[in-house]
Amino acid sequence: MTTTSGAPGRKLTAKGLATRERIVRAAAELIYENGAQNTNNEQIREAAGVSGSQLTRHFPTKESLVRAVLGWQADGIVARHQAPELGELDSLAALYRWADSYIASQDMLRGGCTFGSLAAEVVKAEPAYRDAVADGFERWRELFRRGLGKMRERGELRPEADPAALAHLLTAAFQGGALLDQAAGDSAPLRDALYGALAYIESFAVRPGPDGAPAGGR
Repeated sequence: MTTTSGAPGRKLTAKGLATRERIVRAAAELIYENGAQNTNNEQIREAAGVSGSQLTRHFPTKESLVRAVLGWQADGIVARHQAPELGELDSLAALYRWADSYIASQDMLRGGCTFGSLAAEVVKAEPAYRDAVADGFERWRELFRRGLGKMRERGELRPEADPAALAHLLTAAFQGGALLDQAAGDSAPLRDALYGALAYIESFAVRPGPDGAPAGGR
């Protein structure tokens, strides 16, 4: 079985796909640690265990490699948000589990969000990356928007709750909190940002019972 590679018009065998994946993974780890500007081909070749010709065959330009890394990081973010314990992010309980999983993550203290850190660096330095960055964030926000939309459709959130606006809120709270976590070396900023955003979403919860408990709460 073959599939399209990062180089236009080329096809890859299973071995070629594995090599490409190894290059992207190595580049992603180096860029996460050092930034895109401070990561060069020699470092990537050594980390991935490939030759210069293999690297340029798959990624003839740095832009093509950075785009691949952005896509790879976005895939990872989406996959993490689709973990079985989170379901479809369509309940307050699931959203709190999502928040808690990141608050407890040492990655947030070490280097911040994998996708957001790279996105912030490259979108400012090179406008050509904006479409790749926008696509990654849109895929991420869509997971929240869809889950929140289902909650509203089921009557768990009041009709005036706007899933798109609330999805933007969650993404922004995460990105800002992750950056502050990284700067402070403390998980409190991310916790406060995410719990604040979730408390606002919870303010739209329909209270079905006489005890006043919001539907789908923690």
